[in-house]
Amino acid sequence: MTRVLLARLDSDGDVLLAGPAARAVAAGADEVVLLAGPRGAAAARLLPGVDEVLVWSCPWIEADPVPLDPGAVERLVGDLRERRLDAALVLTSFHQSPLPLALVLRLAGVPWVGAVSEDYPGSLLDLRHRLPDTGLHEAERMRSLATAAGFPLPSADDGGLALRRPLPDTRHLTGDEPYVVVHPGASVPARAPSPAWFRRLVPALRRFGVRVIVTGGPSERSLTRSVVASSALDLGGRTDLAGLADVLDRAEAVVVGNTGPAHLAAAVGTPVVSLFAPVVPAERWRPFGVEHVLLGDQLAPCAATRARACPVPGHPCLDGIDVGEVVDAVRRLTRVPARKLQVTA
Repeated sequence: MTRVLLARLDSDGDVLLAGPAARAVAAGADEVVLLAGPRGAAAARLLPGVDEVLVWSCPWIEADPVPLDPGAVERLVGDLRERRLDAALVLTSFHQSPLPLALVLRLAGVPWVGAVSEDYPGSLLDLRHRLPDTGLHEAERMRSLATAAGFPLPSADDGGLALRRPLPDTRHLTGDEPYVVVHPGASVPARAPSPAWFRRLVPALRRFGVRVIVTGGPSERSLTRSVVASSALDLGGRTDLAGLADVLDRAEAVVVGNTGPAHLAAAVGTPVVSLFAPVVPAERWRPFGVEHVLLGDQLAPCAATRARACPVPGHPCLDGIDVGEVVDAVRRLTRVPARKLQVTA
């Protein structure tokens, strides 16, 4: 039996983008174990091809890390050693180093480790995969590592994002009439417009004749409540990630910042109006493999800063988007006449 570990230790969106790489490895291995962080575990459990999910909070990846705990590292080493892994691929973003985890994998006795690395790895890596800095999308970057490791994606696989099916049926929450989803939150505040901007957007979509559902996680209930007012259906905190995927799957389109639900929408094939702050490059992080419209000033002063809080007063790159542009993008993406989306009062 060939047992391969994939590691992607940050958020749900990052893990979803690792999906094509996971399917490629699954096509050539007997068992795939995915090592995920607490913020990415739910997405890891939705990926086709993944047989087991291990969860570990990584102190060199988490945005708000706790101090390094030698005991936690020792427990991880023990968990990995118990699984008698044949190989491991460390999946990272372009700005992350795979070498700390490669060291942990070596301590766990993993005989073969591969990763994308610009840094000299010494004996930590068997495969040091190097890529030109050409703006490769993160999903393609991770898949290229799997290919270099001898795990090409089968020809019948289109290489897009995907989820396990069936998803939980959420029609008891959404109803059966067509709708557009507006997701106002983001895991990184700089990557979504302000609540005040969304309060202008929702009525504009309603005037166009669109039925609007506003979504958010459990910690975003006050945000979604403030956005919907009386003109939309509020599903803030009412679904888990799999349920949210079904809500997005049934939507005509999704309006969302550069955050996990944008990639979740791509994974179910729903068109995305991407409100994209340029703090990270759009060429690497835009919705992958799905029809989308990218809005937001990509030349703003915050470009490529990876800022978590907007450094420019007024958040102009996103709050400066005319809500009429979003309505027009929804119209173009859905190709559904307004009358079909019309809600009777």
